[in-house]
Amino acid sequence: MSCPHPVVAGEPTQTCTALLETATAAIQGFGPINQIHQHLCAFHYYGDDMTRQVEAHHFCAHQNEEMRQCLIYDSPAADARLIGVEYLVSENLFMTLPDEEKPLWHSHEYEVKSGILFMPGIPGPIQRKDLEKVAKTYGKTYHFWQVDRGDALPLGLPQLMMSFTEDGQLHDHLAKDVQKRFGVNYEEEREKRAYMKGPDHGIHPKANGGGKGLKTVLRETDCGPAPGPHVHNTTVPRVFV
Repeated sequence: MSCPHPVVAGEPTQTCTALLETATAAIQGFGPINQIHQHLCAFHYYGDDMTRQVEAHHFCAHQNEEMRQCLIYDSPAADARLIGVEYLVSENLFMTLPDEEKPLWHSHEYEVKSGILFMPGIPGPIQRKDLEKVAKTYGKTYHFWQVDRGDALPLGLPQLMMSFTEDGQLHDHLAKDVQKRFGVNYEEEREKRAYMKGPDHGIHPKANGGGKGLKTVLRETDCGPAPGPHVHNTTVPRVFV
């Protein structure tokens, strides 16, 4: 089932804050947010642990015909938590990536054809027209908030996420819960999407972690200071992900 919201530390939103937001919303533009045109519901698992699976609601905008960018929330509710981002690219763009980059991206063919990726509230014939395209794409996803642990804040490192590629991987209780709440039937959709095709050249062997688990780690390294006439130290300790 979807993760219940823990109590986030901090004072409740005050009336003066709400009034201020109303005023700024009437004046400012929200161009990037206003480009969001699509809600996709699917699941992700942590790149190093398939047993940790999360319901993921994608709110997406096209950059162009070959790239979309999505904000990921833990639910479609007004108080949903922003837990990550995903970029979707066409097979053509994926093939231009360096080989060391490709394992960070996952395929979408199984997600789409199995029915577990869907557009809530959209009639099947309409959503299938777009999902024909999604089935051929690759995605790169990071989650910042590990809601499956019950974290009240986005703690720890950004986590590389993956998606499912075959039957038997998605937890049955998660599948049943989403189908019940959104009134969808994965098996019926699977039959109706059987005609769809994945990437024209097949799923790339280096995608989906290259068949291996991938984990985000933090390490310390030395990074030279910015150049300048008064720089005396040769290195400055830095930390990066």
